[in-house]
Amino acid sequence: MVGAAAGCLGGQATAVSLLSAGSLARTFEDHVGPAFEAATGYRLHGEYYGSNAVMRRVESETARPDVITSADATLLRDRLYGTATDWDVSFATNSLGLAYDTATDLGSRLADGVPWYEVAAESESGEIAISDPDLDPLGYRAVMAFDLAAAEHGLGEFRDTMLQRVYQEPAEPQLLAGIESGDRAAAVVYHNMAVEHDLPFIGFPPAYSFGTPAAAERYATATYTTDDGYTARGRPVIYNATVHADATNPTAGRQLVQFLLDNPDRLTDTGLSVGSQLPRAHGSPPEGLTV
Repeated sequence: MVGAAAGCLGGQATAVSLLSAGSLARTFEDHVGPAFEAATGYRLHGEYYGSNAVMRRVESETARPDVITSADATLLRDRLYGTATDWDVSFATNSLGLAYDTATDLGSRLADGVPWYEVAAESESGEIAISDPDLDPLGYRAVMAFDLAAAEHGLGEFRDTMLQRVYQEPAEPQLLAGIESGDRAAAVVYHNMAVEHDLPFIGFPPAYSFGTPAAAERYATATYTTDDGYTARGRPVIYNATVHADATNPTAGRQLVQFLLDNPDRLTDTGLSVGSQLPRAHGSPPEGLTV
């Protein structure tokens, strides 16, 4: 368990740095961070990007955070094991769907129950946003979902049609800003993002929501190769965290990871899921980390 006021020096909070999947920005800033500081004295300093962009920043040594999180557990292991870390802990899951604005024609059709893929196929260019698939697992999962939806519903070239029409947002934390500003009608997002922004959400079916472990084999039939040559295969959304091997404040980093494991309510309150299989360790976690 995390010890109270462990990070206090002279009455001031010592920072713990975090480089995280953008879909967790509000989870950390509004829920986990304040509670973690109150419990330990460590102030959270977070930066948020698509998870592939997070890995690139760590690999290039553009950033050296204390804690790293990813929205694709395998991505972190593939990219960082053997260099920045040799362990991680999976701590939450999520699922994909469509968040939308009911004030738009597209959103009103969704609210009326028209199948999302029919509405999407008839959308105007830029009405629907996805995050950049070369920078973010949410983006490449959106592309994979288009592919799997085509097979599930007999939609032919649906993936190609959608890639010609969607707007690709390079900054994942800004993905829903277009809906809130009125510039976009909908976006493919994780469930927790819609919850945190109080937006209507249509969850994708288990066949392509990436939120059902039992459908893992089906998800694995879809792939996407990023512009830096990494080929991602479809897999359930699993968030994981690790502490950088050369962290400036490894003690605080380990305490932040432990806090995530000890306080699942801080995660489920934001729309994430923590099932009976989590948390789960992988690799060689440091002594004293209780999973």
